[in-house]
Amino acid sequence: MTPPDDPLGDARRLGPEIGAAAPAIDRNRRIPDDLLASLHDARLFRMLLPRPFGGLETPPRIFLETIETVARHDGSTAWCLCQANGCAMAAAYLEADTAMEIWGDDPHAVLAWGPGRAEAREVDGGYRASGKLAFASGARHATWLGAHMPVIDRTGKARRTESGAPVLRTLLFRADSVELEDIWDTIGLRGTASDGYTLEDRFIPDAHTTVRDHAGHRRHGTPLYHFASMNLYAMGFAGTALGIAQGVFDAFVELAHTKTPRLRRSTLADDPLVQFELAQAAARLRAARAFLIAEVEEIWSNVLRNDGLDVAERVRIRLASTFAIHEAKGVVDTLYDAAGASAIFVSAPFERRFRDIHSVSQQLQGRRAHFQTVGAFLLGHPADMSVV
Repeated sequence: MTPPDDPLGDARRLGPEIGAAAPAIDRNRRIPDDLLASLHDARLFRMLLPRPFGGLETPPRIFLETIETVARHDGSTAWCLCQANGCAMAAAYLEADTAMEIWGDDPHAVLAWGPGRAEAREVDGGYRASGKLAFASGARHATWLGAHMPVIDRTGKARRTESGAPVLRTLLFRADSVELEDIWDTIGLRGTASDGYTLEDRFIPDAHTTVRDHAGHRRHGTPLYHFASMNLYAMGFAGTALGIAQGVFDAFVELAHTKTPRLRRSTLADDPLVQFELAQAAARLRAARAFLIAEVEEIWSNVLRNDGLDVAERVRIRLASTFAIHEAKGVVDTLYDAAGASAIFVSAPFERRFRDIHSVSQQLQGRRAHFQTVGAFLLGHPADMSVV
């Protein structure tokens, strides 16, 4: 029996169940209820949730490796777990009673949110929220939804910080209080059901709002919450990419021993070009993973020692995670090509993963523009804090 605080061990144990469900997850665009129950039983939705509300406060490397392990079997499940855990970090910024209401009283609680055009107008006791939101990964199995909105004061003007940036506030509301819009018909990560929802002059009490990732609003100050949710998203979605790529790598090695290409006399495993490309793929994947884990481990040690996370360390997370996503994509592309026509069949273990990795790399976390952001910082320019 796996110990209750061993999410990585639980992910390994659940691997066959996740893998068996993967084709249906992709086909139906939903994680099935029985698999959701298993994920909840293992508390994998609570890795980044503060302990007072039933969370694990999992160290970053273990979180990363857990998401990676799940992604070897199914990218959508890994993505949903990563997204929900990043959302759960908001509990560290909420009033304790509110966090307990959302997570502590419901062992199957999941918070999901997505970006969009919206605004929160200040009123007595809270805010009036209006807007159209989308990309809410995991919304179909969420118990609460949220939105990050610029705040409009009672005079109709946008509130701004001292630097002139809009004041953003996170507003939370019960998932069953809105109707989800089925907009997630995509080529990959189909099982995330990253659908949308609309708010029309919805009242949200002040207790169900917060300013996340801002030290002045943090109420639970253990080391994990010195990281912004963006930092953990970067690690987790990079882990998703690495896991998908490792799944393709494993499947290709198995195929190479049994497939003799048309008009050839030997298997793929005996082809010198395939051997060369496989070795390079292994080096790229392992190097990207080692770089990411080394950065995460060193930065975590620094946080524990210094009781804080500086901008340079956040930039390092951005670089290592972006590099991992694109190296993983490159490995998948190489091995997909090498597999030939065997890779194009829906019943084969390549096609879904090929679509998934290309969806990962299209998301915010996989933007190649992040390399420019990092390069500018290394040359002395101010960091773009919106992405680090």
